[in-house]
Amino acid sequence: MANGKSLMLGVLFGSVVGASVSLLTTPSSGEELRSKVKDQSTRLRDLAQQIREDGLDLKNQLFKTSKEGAALLKDISQDIQTSIESWKETIEPHQENLQEHLQQIEESIKELEDKMQDNPKQEA
Repeated sequence: MANGKSLMLGVLFGSVVGASVSLLTTPSSGEELRSKVKDQSTRLRDLAQQIREDGLDLKNQLFKTSKEGAALLKDISQDIQTSIESWKETIEPHQENLQEHLQQIEESIKELEDKMQDNPKQEA
């Protein structure tokens, strides 16, 4: 927001200086000078009002966009959480099945080791 204020003050100051220089260096009658000053003052006021309105529009748009972004981020995080839970539910029965098979394999290996220790090899 500080950059917006700096820009607005710069434009305002530049306009005032430019108007002053042009008024002081232009030879014209008092009535013409007053008319030019009035016109430039009106234009400057209109420009300041337009900058203010544009700034407010920008502020409102940023607020709206940030609200929409927050809502979108919340929806995405909920979708991801739902996907992860669904994946866990899908994998869980298979994990139990795999664990049972691994346990059976370990038992089979243990039995084979026991049999090998009980029946030593006969050398020919």
